[in-house]
Amino acid sequence: MKKIMLIAAIVSGSYAIQAQEVSLETLTKNAAFTGAVATKSTYKAIYQLDSNNPDVVKKAFRNIRNVLGDPRLKGKLEIELITFSGGTEVMLKTSVYEKDIKDLIGKGVQVSQCTNSLAERNLTKDQIYPFVAFVPSGNGELVIRASEGWVIVKP
Repeated sequence: MKKIMLIAAIVSGSYAIQAQEVSLETLTKNAAFTGAVATKSTYKAIYQLDSNNPDVVKKAFRNIRNVLGDPRLKGKLEIELITFSGGTEVMLKTSVYEKDIKDLIGKGVQVSQCTNSLAERNLTKDQIYPFVAFVPSGNGELVIRASEGWVIVKP
């Protein structure tokens, strides 16, 4: 019985702590935060696109444009977009993404396609936009970039 009463007291005490209001000072401090300071001279990120879901594709393009527009990172970014698996469909000449891909390349983004995924889908390089680069393996690209300190982003 004593153990049950002790457990009940501990549980009710923890609920009381959780129910306490957050101080005005803590809330004000949180609201004043403006984000991390970009102190390095270079930041590198590789965006992984392995889906042909239009919502995911648009999100990937939007994420890259947003990071390129972050004033803290202006002139400090190196970005790669690697497509493989379902993302291969995005790079096909028949896709609706030509303008978006050219726009990213024009902003300095390296856009690359996995050749393993081409083979798995019985596709050839000729079916891919001619301005897209090729790497032997999308996963290999991610491993190499991660080992070099690049951030991997999967929208």
